[in-house]
Amino acid sequence: MTFLGIDIGTSGVKALLIDAAGKALGEASAPAVEPVRPHPGWSEQNPTDWWTATLGAIDKLKASHPKELAAVRGIGLSGHMHGATLLGENDAVLRPCILWNDGRSAAECGEMEAALPTLRQLAGNIAMPGFTAPKIAWVRKHEPDIYRQIRKVLLPKAYVRLLLTGEHVEDMSDAAGTLWLDVAKRDWSDELLGVTGLTRDHMPSLVEGSAVSAQLKDEYVSRWGMSGPVVVAGGAGDNAAAACGIGAIRPGEGFVSLGTSGVLFVSNEKFSPNTEGAVHAFCHAIPDTWHQMGVILSATDSLNWLSRITGKKQAELSGEAEAQFKGPGEAIFLPYLSGERTPHNNAGARGSFTGLSQSTDTAQLAQAVMEGVTFAMRDCQRVLADAGTSINRLLAVGGGSKSALWLKMLATNLDMEIALPEDGDFGGALGAARLGLCAATGANPADVMSMPPIKTTIAPDKTLSGAYSDQYARYRALYPAIEEARS
Repeated sequence: MTFLGIDIGTSGVKALLIDAAGKALGEASAPAVEPVRPHPGWSEQNPTDWWTATLGAIDKLKASHPKELAAVRGIGLSGHMHGATLLGENDAVLRPCILWNDGRSAAECGEMEAALPTLRQLAGNIAMPGFTAPKIAWVRKHEPDIYRQIRKVLLPKAYVRLLLTGEHVEDMSDAAGTLWLDVAKRDWSDELLGVTGLTRDHMPSLVEGSAVSAQLKDEYVSRWGMSGPVVVAGGAGDNAAAACGIGAIRPGEGFVSLGTSGVLFVSNEKFSPNTEGAVHAFCHAIPDTWHQMGVILSATDSLNWLSRITGKKQAELSGEAEAQFKGPGEAIFLPYLSGERTPHNNAGARGSFTGLSQSTDTAQLAQAVMEGVTFAMRDCQRVLADAGTSINRLLAVGGGSKSALWLKMLATNLDMEIALPEDGDFGGALGAARLGLCAATGANPADVMSMPPIKTTIAPDKTLSGAYSDQYARYRALYPAIEEARS
């Protein structure tokens, strides 16, 4: 008996096979067509691109691990959150999906909160352009013909589930990021839906992440040579899935993710909103569990941007920074290239460098970018602490965690040890596979969501703590000063 985790990202899909003991048996990936930005601040992607990449990744597993794939009994799904996938009659896609990092609906956020003064209390979150509901409000205002045709609104992984199973279903963790869920009650809110003119009929049904959501269609059971009925778990949004993959499901357990976006995640035993600090308070993928997140929109994407304008690869830039690193640099970078969520909730915020000189080179620019992202994560820790939340254990995931220097910066600025797990790139896919295991076998998630083997632990560099605190203070002073100058 084996289990399959599918992690749906904007750049591609990863598929991971595990056995009943949770051991990885094989993995495959397939790229997706990159998102497009038709206008500044917009970000869209064709939903069929996720489906094509999903089929491609699993077909590769069929070629490389046919016996293991044949034994699959449960599938779990993980996916990028908040994307507005609009379906009309017969589940036809009405327009490209408006993605999580799209900032066009800032005005609609204010209009929604004015229309429903209790919105923050019900949703447990501020209305942010990244969330799904404001995107629909934007479509209603600017694309009324599309809006009138809407029959269902699905998140990205729910769209893939629909094609795999024929069912409209979503899990609690992903649904919490729509701004339509009463997060405390773990149910759709008629009041929140009403603000965007929708009803429960427009929503998928809800299940817990470790529960059965549907069965895989016979045509795919046959296509991939599977030998019996295959259930599909509720799954999880990408961050909750990563938490399941690295065992962060108990109160105080968390992770820091250096992916395209950046996340500081901590599990909670109860619903704990902190809207003043723009903290995300969501359902976890595990029943009767919640989590908080501080989210920044451009983590490794900031280094991607620097890579594009310098012509140097990310690994080359981070390597140059590490080779010349002696402590905080003169240059300071604000990583708000796509606006920002935590703690500013400002889709119009923009990135900037300060402290440049004639001697500034690409290594120093790369260091400033890495430090700017680190300071943004320190901002997230600060507002979590303001809410009374403490993190007892922190693991690192995401592509940026391959940089030893970046992890050292984070450990020093967050003033806590950071553990680096083995196979960290597959946190989301592993978490999804574990949820598939729970759904298929009825196993207790607490027995399945264990910490993976740890490759190394990074301790804070106490000799740099004071210098970084001073630099962080300068970093914090820049945002309000620059925003005032821009206004």
